Amino acid sequence: MYTIVTASQKGGSGKTTLSGHLAVEAEHAGAGPVALVDTDPQGSLSQWWNARAAQTPLFARTGLMNLGETLARLANSGVRLTIIDTPPAITESISYVVGFADLVIVPTRPSPHDLRAVGATVDIAERHRKPLVFVLNEATSRARITGESAVALSQHGTVAPVTIHHRVDFAASMIDGRTVMEVVPNSASAREVAELWLYIQAKLSRLVRDPSLIPDFQPEHFAVNALLADDECEEDDEAIASAAKPSVEPPPVVPIYAGPERRVNSPATRYSGVERRAVFGRRRVEVP
Repeated sequence: MYTIVTASQKGGSGKTTLSGHLAVEAEHAGAGPVALVDTDPQGSLSQWWNARAAQTPLFARTGLMNLGETLARLANSGVRLTIIDTPPAITESISYVVGFADLVIVPTRPSPHDLRAVGATVDIAERHRKPLVFVLNEATSRARITGESAVALSQHGTVAPVTIHHRVDFAASMIDGRTVMEVVPNSASAREVAELWLYIQAKLSRLVRDPSLIPDFQPEHFAVNALLADDECEEDDEAIASAAKPSVEPPPVVPIYAGPERRVNSPATRYSGVERRAVFGRRRVEVP
């Protein structure tokens, strides 16, 4: 059994909604049996699942001290994939749950406050040596700050090549325990969730070295030649940037300076006309 943890210390980042949608899409894509685990004392994911008519994905509500036992029971019952929703702001709780993860997903809204709050979650994942993927969530279409946020995050980890945009149908679908894929299956929201899961599925397959998880279909607009395998990520920043250079006119170069702390002089770190230090410290750049 493989375990995905959605984690963010910033409240309102969309962890619960994303967890439910990814679990339903994973089940639909044949990655199941899938189980959801709610470790948030608020129980938002529990309330959504209780309102759900469908029997899948499976669900388990557990306390932190019983999480290991719960995961063992799910594995013994034949569950193939577990997605765990975590509480916000409680560092010790998030750290404990991340220790069980095969992959950590960090939903982040494209705003300066959310970007600054991501650092603590990144530190937790690094302390446990767990792979991490940022997902830009609740983004505004064609907003400049969305692209700037992706650039800023890419300096410190892998950013999923699919952005989840802010739309009313996400919240509306959660009212009665469904998802946008079930309420409006042909919508842009449903396509974004499906494409995000394809990327997560392929990423997880490489991490756990399980070819059976590799999806049969990969959209051309984030073809795998743009997603470097994990063993290729030790190349230096210059080589990665060169390999990822598009055939059309390239965007402005983001200079990265070596040293105890890296500073990025780019629009992604310049707010209200004031140049600011990059949100985090030194990180390896990965091309999503």
